[in-house]
Amino acid sequence: MGFFINTDQASTASPKAPGVGEAMMRFIDAGAFNASRGIYAGAFDTEAMLYRTREQLSDMFDAPRLKNVTFSSGVTLALNVLLYGILKKGDHVITSSMEHNAVVRPLTQLRDESRIDFSLAMANKEGQLDPEKIVDLIRPQTKLVIVTAASNVAGTRLPLRDIGNICREKGILFAVDSAQAAGTVPISMLEDHIDALAITGHKGLLGPQGVGALLLSDPAAELIQAVICGGTGSFSHLETMPEPLPDRLEAGTLALPAIAGLSVALDWIEETGLFNIHQHKADLTARFLQRVNEIPQVRVFGISDPEDREGRVAVVSVQAEGMDPSELSQRLAEAGVLTRVGLHCAPRAHQTIASYPEGTVRFSFAYNHSLSDIDQVADILQSIVETG
Repeated sequence: MGFFINTDQASTASPKAPGVGEAMMRFIDAGAFNASRGIYAGAFDTEAMLYRTREQLSDMFDAPRLKNVTFSSGVTLALNVLLYGILKKGDHVITSSMEHNAVVRPLTQLRDESRIDFSLAMANKEGQLDPEKIVDLIRPQTKLVIVTAASNVAGTRLPLRDIGNICREKGILFAVDSAQAAGTVPISMLEDHIDALAITGHKGLLGPQGVGALLLSDPAAELIQAVICGGTGSFSHLETMPEPLPDRLEAGTLALPAIAGLSVALDWIEETGLFNIHQHKADLTARFLQRVNEIPQVRVFGISDPEDREGRVAVVSVQAEGMDPSELSQRLAEAGVLTRVGLHCAPRAHQTIASYPEGTVRFSFAYNHSLSDIDQVADILQSIVETG
């Protein structure tokens, strides 16, 4: 497609980590054997690959127990399995006003089915959440607090450790949607007191689409029931789902080629270093904010201070004065800059930061971007908005 700079990394990372595609093809070409279904070398090799990938995820996110690392198709399925598997009639949930529809829609459906109720802790106009807003909403029936680690609209990080401490003190389960943070900033289930961590492989973890995971604490693992039922290759004499994890939450054939690709991506992240990835993305974001803050026609939503390197991830939403966001995104694409436009599956977040109903043009950056890439993007943006 000629020259382009892909600043739509929050939708899906592209390019993927080196070796991801080769690992997926290697798995398919080598026989693509299932795990737990055969007593021959190919099946054992697949089982070993699954075990190793669970270990990698457990190590990266400080999961309390390896068997509590369960694979899914991504964050959305992981969150549905969690919410439908743990919540019971009469339960109350607290979430934030910055959530993606992957959280809001299942909660709304559960509420519409008269099974649960939920409350919104309101963030401020920069997308920041005061943990005391959570405390104010706690009821005797509150069973779960669920928040995003970082907003997919404004890039603002939520105070996971503070919220986790509150939940631990109150005896409430704490769940996190890590879609925009995993692979960029450190998340520790143990230190942040997270009971359920939903992960997708295709964004910051630089793996393929179609694979994710749900990591559980022991208390959450004891409570969760199977939502999807079927064969597991284990306990086949039972006509009910097996009790042990991960089997209880892994009915059917897993996305094995995608898991093989994810494992290679996790290796690359470990070799590169999460700290180095975070620092480079923070440098890119700071440069972009510096440049955009110098363009009078452009408004930044969320944290606009380039010096606030820890309060956000590499996601920046903007509007241009006198220009529809869709037109701006289209003109950027014509000039070779790829962005996302609209409400980004998070209308409540846009209402919170006052960009509703128009939405925003969203820029999001990757480790393989350079500062010169960012300057080029800013130059193109400036040229477009100044010419009108």
